[in-house]
Amino acid sequence: MDKAELEKLHADLLIAWNKQDATKMASFFTDNGISIGFDGSQYNGKKEIKAEIEKIFEHHQTADYIWKVKEVRFLNSEIAILRAIVGMRPPGQEEINPAANAIQTITAIKQNNVWRIELFQNTPAQFHGKPEKVEELTKELSAVSEK
Repeated sequence: MDKAELEKLHADLLIAWNKQDATKMASFFTDNGISIGFDGSQYNGKKEIKAEIEKIFEHHQTADYIWKVKEVRFLNSEIAILRAIVGMRPPGQEEINPAANAIQTITAIKQNNVWRIELFQNTPAQFHGKPEKVEELTKELSAVSEK
C-alpha cells in the first residue's frame, strides 16, 4: 500500500506542475521541505517553494512532465526514497524534448499517517558522452506517454 501511496505522491506533484498549480505542489512538502530544481535552484520550505514556483508559472507556459517510477525504497516504515525518470513535452508539441530529460528523487517521510516530501531533486539526465543513453531514456518515456 505505501508503495502505491508514494507513487501517487510523485504523480500528484507532477500533475500539479502540469496544471501550473504552485499551491498544490507546495502542499505535498513537509513544512521544511526542500526542492532542488533542474537548474540547481534550491527552495526551502513550503512557502518559498510555492512563491518560487508561482514565479516560474507567471513567466511562461511550462512543458508537461511525462514520468516513470523506477524504484521505491523504504529506509524504514516512515522514510522512503522514490526514484523516477522524467521527460518534458513542450507546449503544443507531441514529442519529448531530450534536453529536458531528468532523474527525479524524492525522500519522503510519513507524518500523521500521510506521506510528505522532505526532499525533491530534479537532476538533468544528459549522460555526457553517451548519446545512446539519452536516446534510450527518451524512447522509454515516449512509450509511457503513448499509453
